[in-house]
Amino acid sequence: MAWQSGDRVVVTGASGFSGRFVTERLLAAGARVVNLTAHPDRPHPFGDRIETAELSFDRPGELERALAGAAVLFNTYWVRFARGSRTHDRAVENSRVLFQAAKRAGVRRIVHTSIANPSLESRLTYYRGKAEVEMHLAATGVPHTILRPTVLFGGEDILINNIAWMLRRFPAFLVPGDGAYRVQPVFVEDFADLAIDGSQRGGIQVIDAVGPETYTFDDLLRRIARCLDRRVRLLHTPPGIVHVATSILGVRLGDVVLTWQEIQGLMAGLLVSKDPPPCRTRLSEWLEKNAGQVGQRYASEIARHYRK
Repeated sequence: MAWQSGDRVVVTGASGFSGRFVTERLLAAGARVVNLTAHPDRPHPFGDRIETAELSFDRPGELERALAGAAVLFNTYWVRFARGSRTHDRAVENSRVLFQAAKRAGVRRIVHTSIANPSLESRLTYYRGKAEVEMHLAATGVPHTILRPTVLFGGEDILINNIAWMLRRFPAFLVPGDGAYRVQPVFVEDFADLAIDGSQRGGIQVIDAVGPETYTFDDLLRRIARCLDRRVRLLHTPPGIVHVATSILGVRLGDVVLTWQEIQGLMAGLLVSKDPPPCRTRLSEWLEKNAGQVGQRYASEIARHYRK
């Protein structure tokens, strides 16, 4: 057992989207949680139930002190898109610094959030960077679990929630290409359960964190629209035009709606797994139960991670 009630555990981004659900489970199990965050002064929903330390990649000694005495590190750190100096290459190096600090601090286990289908040969820096981060984790020799989710749903996630937000507001939806590529969503609470389970295992595991349902992108859009009782026309469009359109929408929203790499990864079928699904919550059933809430508010990546 890597940890037990009363042990100190560290979560990067404990109040972030997936980190919040992991933290809730850790607190319920009696763990002493440290939120390792780039925004230590930002309010979070856990109040004084968790400690806070700064995620200071440029000060490895401080990282090591923040990790000292921790049984497990749950790492959700990454950057979805380049913004200023925050690039995928920089995120890879930051992750290496974090893992090395965890090793020096004596952390017994690391549970790391990666992505489905990472590849060192990928021309997409998102997927190549994720593979490089996994390589740096393996090089530490620290026992670990790597979770590779496809696309998370539940609450105000980025993709499913924001698709619903657009379907609620627009009579047509621009689909890049033919819409026949597949998506295999995973419920964020199932993902959090996998993370907790992975923290109590020994050795090394790499798990595709995926749900039981696979959709073509067209079918996914139709399923969401049907649950919202919306009649929306799907317009199959060259991906470059979709990118321009979402960029214009992003300017209006003050956010990045969909990156070019995300469009390419989606159309390349990288949001599915060949492995049996370890998660059981069906998106179709979740949508039926949450049709009144999903997509009511737009979930902004920039507001979530970049605005203090």
